[in-house]
Amino acid sequence: MSFANLKRSRGTIDRLTAAAQASQSQSKSYVDERMWKPTVDKQNNGYAIIRFLPANEGSDLPWAKYWDHAFKGPTGKWYIEKSLTSIDQSDPVGEHNSKLWNSGIEADKETARRQKRRLHHVSNIMVVADPGNPDNEGKTFMFQYGKKIFDKIMDAMQPEFADETPMNPFDFWEGADFKLKIRDVEGYRNYDKSEFSSPKPMSEDDEKLETIYNNLYDLREFIDPTKYKSYAELETKMYNVLGHTKPSPTMHQQQQLGEETPPAMEKASAPVAFDTVATASAEVDEDNTMEYFASLVNED
Repeated sequence: MSFANLKRSRGTIDRLTAAAQASQSQSKSYVDERMWKPTVDKQNNGYAIIRFLPANEGSDLPWAKYWDHAFKGPTGKWYIEKSLTSIDQSDPVGEHNSKLWNSGIEADKETARRQKRRLHHVSNIMVVADPGNPDNEGKTFMFQYGKKIFDKIMDAMQPEFADETPMNPFDFWEGADFKLKIRDVEGYRNYDKSEFSSPKPMSEDDEKLETIYNNLYDLREFIDPTKYKSYAELETKMYNVLGHTKPSPTMHQQQQLGEETPPAMEKASAPVAFDTVATASAEVDEDNTMEYFASLVNED
């Protein structure tokens, strides 16, 4: 703006006032509007029909897989971050959990269980029926789901019995609708009764299918290294949440610095990676928890 225009516009505060009011009315949201979530009733039961969609241009798979950690530390702060193991790198929480698990102390193992990493898959879907939110029907979203739903996808592609025909759930023409049935089982969402319908074309209109295909979300963002925080950033966040002011060097730091293994580690038996240990809670499907955790985050 030139000085002359500035002088002419002096005294006009309407635009500034409107901008200020709009800013004040905006609150920080952790909800990704691109991500579809099923609606459940007061009993935590729900039903919807979705159609898994194929991989978009440039992607090899119709899903992205990543791990994260979400836990509350003794400081009362939350740690909610994607794990670097998703992109084949060392992660500070994973290393810390392994130390706890190999300490031989049951209380440490229980802490490691609470801080364990969680597996997520993300796919493009078309919402066929959504009784809880009919406005979503006919629209394309991303859908985040856990191991149990992924196992049902794999069962469809690799059926267990000889009288069952393999089916690609992500195929436009030979795929099938997925009936998502949610029940509350001992306080957790359960998807055991979810199932695929009989295979059928998603549409007979190729132009419609091409439009859907051209509007698929790029799932590679979930495994893009540039979308992850560095090891140092995550480590700082972890110790802040755990309340450790003077942490000892991690295994990752020791390797980077070329330090020798501490004597205590040399005497111990070969450590077990915590993520390879099956825990009782491993059978619990932990879908749809990120929104809950995110609402409790205490920003540093």
